[in-house]
Amino acid sequence: MCDTVVATGSVTADGVTVFGKNSDREPNEAHHLLRIPRTCHPADSMVQCTYIKIPQVEETYEVLLAKPFWIWGAEMGTNEHGVTIGNEAVFAKLPYEKKPGLIGMDFLRLALERARTAREALNVITSLLETYGQGGNCGMDHPTYYHNSFLIADPTDAWVLETVGRQWVAEQVKGIRTISNGLTIGDRWDLASEGLVSTAIERGWCKGREDFHFARCYSDFIYTTFSRSRERHCRTTDLLESQAGKITVETVMQALRDHGPKAGPDWSPAYGLTNFEVCAHAGFGPIRGSQSAGSLVSHLGTDVQTHYVTGTAAPCTSIFKPVWLGADLPDTGPIPSKTYDQATLYWRHEALHRATLRNYSALTALYREERDQLERRFIEEAQALRTAPIEDRAVYSARCFTEADRAEARWLEQVRSARVGRRQGVLYALAWQGFNKAARMPA
Repeated sequence: MCDTVVATGSVTADGVTVFGKNSDREPNEAHHLLRIPRTCHPADSMVQCTYIKIPQVEETYEVLLAKPFWIWGAEMGTNEHGVTIGNEAVFAKLPYEKKPGLIGMDFLRLALERARTAREALNVITSLLETYGQGGNCGMDHPTYYHNSFLIADPTDAWVLETVGRQWVAEQVKGIRTISNGLTIGDRWDLASEGLVSTAIERGWCKGREDFHFARCYSDFIYTTFSRSRERHCRTTDLLESQAGKITVETVMQALRDHGPKAGPDWSPAYGLTNFEVCAHAGFGPIRGSQSAGSLVSHLGTDVQTHYVTGTAAPCTSIFKPVWLGADLPDTGPIPSKTYDQATLYWRHEALHRATLRNYSALTALYREERDQLERRFIEEAQALRTAPIEDRAVYSARCFTEADRAEARWLEQVRSARVGRRQGVLYALAWQGFNKAARMPA
């Protein structure tokens, strides 16, 4: 499950579009940050996606990807033109194609590598969708199949694209828009595939165009309901609309860290079998089998785009750090895997995150204020440097990653030595014992 949001310049504090996303994956499905420079390719070459090869284009643009380590594509990312995309699993009545094909994350990367604008990215995805369809397992240890929706933005435009099989529908965004694992477009849209309505009529989901409603006709009730997509979609929309005209990157970061309207100072992820909030925490049972494994917030200026990434799980325990395209990313260690590796950023943070779960409210209080101060300084200084030479920005980005890493190492020692009681339910504790054993986490 995931949550993706955008606020166009008409509703932000500085008139610049702000984009954000949490990527929710299995707890041990390590998140990987990857920059790929602009590249020219030989004529008639092919590109190997997660499962299949397709024809490559002559030139691919520079991209920043935030991705599950084992998948070719990405859950979210951006390119040198400021095109920024997040994808979401959506569940529909049409059968899923289980044979290996293009998956949603492949479409996202292909669009970033080939598009100069949000509208071009939409065209890339829909053209590939109509040619190849979508299909293949999207789960690491637990086979998972789904259709996909996308939130696509650039510095001057934004679109929601929702797909089911080879059918698709798109809506241009004006102001605030969020998506959360459910179909949201109804009886009005700006672009659509040719068979969108006729397919629904043929299957008896509506009588004609006059009573056609995309989300109502195509949505699967069970998975859409238990994913709590509607609640999360409404929550992120409400959080941003309450700040309309004042939205900043900090506003979006706060939304991605949200645990729901009832989360007070003593809130804990340890209780409940069906809890699944915007900032997602894994627990016991199939509904709580994933966590927010990585987060991205992008400030999409028309001249310079500044991106803030965690590279780590649980944004409520993580630090957003600035990066820019045009230079190498800071060193985050070797490509992570599904087992613990101290050399990688994702797993170093997981040591802190999972130690914090012993007593979430008491232990996050040990470092939350310092985390917020550190992050606030990163944002302020990154904004001051946005027009500096890219070499200077790259040096600053690396310094932020180093400073954040050192801070988290210090917080880990504080958390481990804190004398607080364990506040976990039996089933929750059992679930995390299983996750940790599978990851070969240190005792």
